[in-house]
Amino acid sequence: MKKYLVIGNPIEHSLSPLIHNYWMKKNGLKDSIYEKRKVEEEDLKDIVNQVRDKKLAGVNVTLPFKEKIVPFLDRLDDTAAQSKTVNTLINVGSKTVLGLNTDGIGFDRSFAKGLKDELNGKDIFVIGAGGAMLQILLSIVLYANKIYITNRTRKKAEQLRDKHNGVVVGEKKIEVIDWGKTPKVCDLVINTTSVGLRKNENLGIDFKEYENNKSALFYDLIYNPEETNFLREARLRGNKTINGKMMFLNQALASFERWTGISPKIDNEVIKLLDR
Repeated sequence: MKKYLVIGNPIEHSLSPLIHNYWMKKNGLKDSIYEKRKVEEEDLKDIVNQVRDKKLAGVNVTLPFKEKIVPFLDRLDDTAAQSKTVNTLINVGSKTVLGLNTDGIGFDRSFAKGLKDELNGKDIFVIGAGGAMLQILLSIVLYANKIYITNRTRKKAEQLRDKHNGVVVGEKKIEVIDWGKTPKVCDLVINTTSVGLRKNENLGIDFKEYENNKSALFYDLIYNPEETNFLREARLRGNKTINGKMMFLNQALASFERWTGISPKIDNEVIKLLDR
């Protein structure tokens, strides 16, 4: 039996097993199973060793371990090398564990028209400076006019700014904002934090300047619950909203492809699995 895992802490909210087990069954992989496991930081080395010894056929990594697992890996592919964050592990032979990151692919594909058309010349406000954001920033910095980042730990946001400013022909597009404050009204506001996974959690950021702004898009990377307070408040203000459902499905698909060589479809049936 080939065993796959998603690891994180917390992990109860994860619907990854629903999706991957659906695709495995749909594609006749009767010898495969995908489960979720809550782990601690001290467990990460053992998880990697289980992939190395082929006791685990593949692993997805979620918060808060996407950076912390990197030192235990043998190699990073191009998707993970720049951000030094990983969400997928695979044994590529000779007991070599490769780390890759499908978050950027998932984010890109979540926009129907593609990132270039959707984000070109736009102002973007990003909340949070860890996890998937490290990978996503590599994409949006190519197209955005200006990116504002806020994080509870300001130093982490500043490190991101310093790393990514100048990526595009020397342009310094990124500015750090103190936590709790907002920049000028932006075209896109992205919540990349885990605030919202639990009921009644709020970011504590005032978006009153976005009242009745029908063009502003609020994007939450969280997909379960389907509507966080961040999105609910945006909807009630009259803003456009999108949750992390399509990003989640597309990054999962990219992981599944690397593990199995099979490219499953994101059809209505699999989308409905997330409507909980």
